[in-house]
Amino acid sequence: MAAAGCLAAASARAQSVALPWSGHGHDAQHSGLSQVASQPLNRIVWQTPVDLDPQYSGTTLYIHYGSPLITRQNTVIFPVKTGASDGFRIEARAAADGSAIWPQPLTTDYSLPANNWTPPCGIVLTPKNRLWYPGAGGTVYYRDAPDAATGATGRAAFYGLGNYEADAATFNANVKINTPITTDRYGNIFFGFQVTGTTTPALQSGLARIAEDGTGTWVSASTAAGDGGIVKVVMNCAPALSNDHKTLYVAVSAGNFSSGYLVALDARTLAPISKVRLKDVFNPGTDALLPDDGTATPTVGPDGDVYFGVFAGSSASSYNHYRGWLLHFSKTLSPLDGNGTVKPCGAFGWDQSASIVPASLVASYQGSSSYLLLSKYNDYAGAGGTGKNKVAILDPHDSMPDAATGAIVMKEILTILGPTPDDEYSSVPGAVREWCINTVAIDSINKCACVHSEDGKIYRWDFASNSFTQTLTLTDGIGEAYTPSVIGVDGTVYVIANAILFAVGK
Repeated sequence: MAAAGCLAAASARAQSVALPWSGHGHDAQHSGLSQVASQPLNRIVWQTPVDLDPQYSGTTLYIHYGSPLITRQNTVIFPVKTGASDGFRIEARAAADGSAIWPQPLTTDYSLPANNWTPPCGIVLTPKNRLWYPGAGGTVYYRDAPDAATGATGRAAFYGLGNYEADAATFNANVKINTPITTDRYGNIFFGFQVTGTTTPALQSGLARIAEDGTGTWVSASTAAGDGGIVKVVMNCAPALSNDHKTLYVAVSAGNFSSGYLVALDARTLAPISKVRLKDVFNPGTDALLPDDGTATPTVGPDGDVYFGVFAGSSASSYNHYRGWLLHFSKTLSPLDGNGTVKPCGAFGWDQSASIVPASLVASYQGSSSYLLLSKYNDYAGAGGTGKNKVAILDPHDSMPDAATGAIVMKEILTILGPTPDDEYSSVPGAVREWCINTVAIDSINKCACVHSEDGKIYRWDFASNSFTQTLTLTDGIGEAYTPSVIGVDGTVYVIANAILFAVGK
């Protein structure tokens, strides 16, 4: 009986990590990989706004929305923007019909850092079912029992709640969380923050860790990189954890659209372990750029390799059609493999988190890699590209010449073209609407992905036939910042389009 009990407990712990969609990119590695079969994309089951005052720029919506979370009991939790440029609340809905779980949404005094494209309010669900969400002054709130109408609540500050309460106005004005929150398997959370003024104790922009018991620690971005010119964690860059949850990865920069590093830190102490300066692939003597408008976050592969998207260097942006690069490193952040060969990088990367596709999901694959990567593969007509915007399955351990630049990049295993002509670029032959996805949900059971396009439709991309086997229209289509797709524990598919969260299923 004791052995059976241990096995049951182990199974429950595994399920607690594998099944819920706990944060950005599903999990702490940002894999996007679901162990649940997605439902058929037959109809919109329910829908609700995630922005009560969306600010359009002509026909485009330059706003990043936080990923919905799904609990083990199938509660859908998501942030809602309430004002024109700021203000958020957190809602919980029943997956079956969208009915409210809580009598009132959770309110937060969280305020965004200075921005161009509006950043997300990034929330997270720990394996013990505690919801964490950002607050003012670099603080975070929690809510326990999120599947119930009520639950215990509290607040924590990585620099000490007593310090915050002694001078809340100063901290509120000068300290802002600037990334989604990530949780490890123990319930500790991590996030980036920006500091723009003097505080006591003296804080510098960097990365924070709050343990499950509320104890906080932090490291400045400059200390993490060992470079005094580094001033911040890159906006919107959700920290990622190694598969054993001992190492934390995050990008830091010298400011918006400037150079920087990918750094590895001890996940328990935030002590620096290693770093790599981020370089342009085609011009390796040129620093890559790290835009605050992007949503690139590190993805950690099953073998521990780390992938991170960057923009091309300042002297070479247009030659690459503004696609950026998906850089590729070992777990120690070396760009070389065991034979001293440079690991191949992806041909697109600046505004996405690559998703993990086990090689067994792609029947046509004949290579030796145990997993592949799903990447957005836009080729922007407005930046000199072909306008033939695709999504791609790439082999991270094999290579080919890039058609646009000639650089050696990850080998394409499958690609599929967007199906809808782009009227904005009708003069460019074959131009189609962009894919507006930053993290893509991978259905490991049905061997497919659920992807959303700026044409307002959601598609099921079947890996066996390399075709779109289902399509459902959500909106009329609009240019918008990239958004996530999510698969719930009952297989309902969630996507954000034109400031609305859609629940899609049978």
